[in-house]
Amino acid sequence: MITAIVLINADVDKIPEVAQAIAELPGVREVYSVTGDCDLIALVQVEHHDDFADVIADRLNKTPGVRSTQTHIAFRQYAASDLEEAFSIGLD
Repeated sequence: MITAIVLINADVDKIPEVAQAIAELPGVREVYSVTGDCDLIALVQVEHHDDFADVIADRLNKTPGVRSTQTHIAFRQYAASDLEEAFSIGLD
C-alpha cells in the first residue's frame, strides 16, 4: 500500500460535514480535524500511484466545502519499534 497525507483547507462552517464526506471516500483511511495551517488531515492509502488521481484529484478535491489541498506522498513508514532499533544501533 502507498500512503499519502493530505492537508485540507475547508469552509470553516462545514468542517464536520466535509470531514465525514471525505472519510466515506474509497481509499481514505482516516480523517482528523486539526489545529494549525490546515483544517483537516486525511490519510489516503492506495495500491498504485495512479490511484491517487482517482481518490484525491477526482473525488477528495471535488468534495463540497474543500477549498484547497496539499498532498504529501510517503516513501517510508516508521513504527515506534523501528525508531528504537535505529537509535540503539552502535550504543552497545
